[in-house]
Amino acid sequence: MNIQDQQTIHTKEANNGLGGDQLRETEQVIDASTRPSWTDADNLPLLPDQQPISTVRDSLYDLIPLGPREEKLIGTREFLRLQQVRQLGFVYRIWPGATHTRYEHSLGCYHLTVRALRALLQRGADGGLDGIPISSVQALVVASLLHDIGHYPYSHTIEELGHPIPHHEKIGRTIIEQSEIATILERDYHLSPERVADIIDPPRHRAMHSGDQLLSQLLSGALDVDKLDYLPRDARACNVPYGGVDVSRLLGSLRIHPNVHGQPRIVVTHKGISPLHSLLHARQEMFDNIYWHHTSRSLQAMLVRAVQDALLAGAMQAPQLVGLHDASLLALLESDVMPTSTRALAEQLTLRHPYKVVLEISRLAGRLFNRLDALFWDQERRRRIEQALASELATALETEIADYEILLDIPRPEKWEMDVWISFAHPPVGMEPLMNWVEVTGLQSDSLALYEQHQRRIRVLVNERLRPLLIAHQHDILLPTLEQIS
Repeated sequence: MNIQDQQTIHTKEANNGLGGDQLRETEQVIDASTRPSWTDADNLPLLPDQQPISTVRDSLYDLIPLGPREEKLIGTREFLRLQQVRQLGFVYRIWPGATHTRYEHSLGCYHLTVRALRALLQRGADGGLDGIPISSVQALVVASLLHDIGHYPYSHTIEELGHPIPHHEKIGRTIIEQSEIATILERDYHLSPERVADIIDPPRHRAMHSGDQLLSQLLSGALDVDKLDYLPRDARACNVPYGGVDVSRLLGSLRIHPNVHGQPRIVVTHKGISPLHSLLHARQEMFDNIYWHHTSRSLQAMLVRAVQDALLAGAMQAPQLVGLHDASLLALLESDVMPTSTRALAEQLTLRHPYKVVLEISRLAGRLFNRLDALFWDQERRRRIEQALASELATALETEIADYEILLDIPRPEKWEMDVWISFAHPPVGMEPLMNWVEVTGLQSDSLALYEQHQRRIRVLVNERLRPLLIAHQHDILLPTLEQIS
């Protein structure tokens, strides 16, 4: 089924009970023969860079054009909060320049989305957006701007707790559907807030609009604009030589193929292979050197335990975390209503007193690593083992150890998706016009995952005052005790 056929179906669905705005969303499709006069139902430019009313000067892209509707969105209270949420959480405690925010990153994603759509529009009917609903293009532009609107303070750290902490995409859905943002989407874009939220938080039990499903690959996937922005942005902020990607070449290689296993898909031409390969390695280098840095990970583990103890003590409820920014979260955790452990950890976070590493466990440790690694998915048990470890070591070493002074840092296992298709206008002998990434490059996601497993370390962290004692008894007391209670 081609895109035009799908569009016909959606128009019929609209006539069977959708509201007026939703009906209008399904009526207009991009027609390559009318270029360059692409406009929407209100005769506004399809992409905001066509007739911007203002610009934002960005550290990566210089000027980012904004249309009147985008200017309204970034002026909402919900979006402005992102100016006080650091993109990299505690990384600025090691690299002082890493103070850039989710606000900057969101603008960057929006800008790259507009560039990607512009590149596809210019392809016309030859691998471009011809036949794609105009509303799908607009929904993606808005979703790229709002994709982090529900983020908690300090990056992804708090989400590691799991229940009762919803993922930030779920929080984002609520904000998009119930705040001032919803009014702007309905009034100024004639878009359903639910539809925009679906691109950020894909529904499990109902289908997305076909055009939205297709274009959402630009926001979430192996070659998404999210990674294309945050990797170079994070590398620049930390002043490290990683994260380099030829963004322009990769965006210029994008095409829409009408039939990949019966469905339209976004693919890249052979010119996109090298920059995509760079993107994969840039991501791994940033994890190795920045995201998994031991001091940053220590501060994250301290925050996780501080929040967890506050929740378990009833001093805070999960919904209170929504709408906070970095400073307000720490202020809350340091307040008198919090349990002793939470206040102590929060104070040390404020003063930059990270817990110190006394033991590292690699994948080659076998069963011990696997048992500890599984604790990432059972945060309550992880806390019980931390408490038991503190108690046993206090007895064995005949010293006082509070139950929050020994923590386990267990980084999240990362996903290495390579569901990418490569198109060749003139395939070399032995190759086909359309092939998947593994067939073309020989590189499999399992290889990247295996490297990640060997690089990822589980660490035992302790209050700095305990470090000399535990280092001295690292192998005769600490390691045997950990093996016994885990």
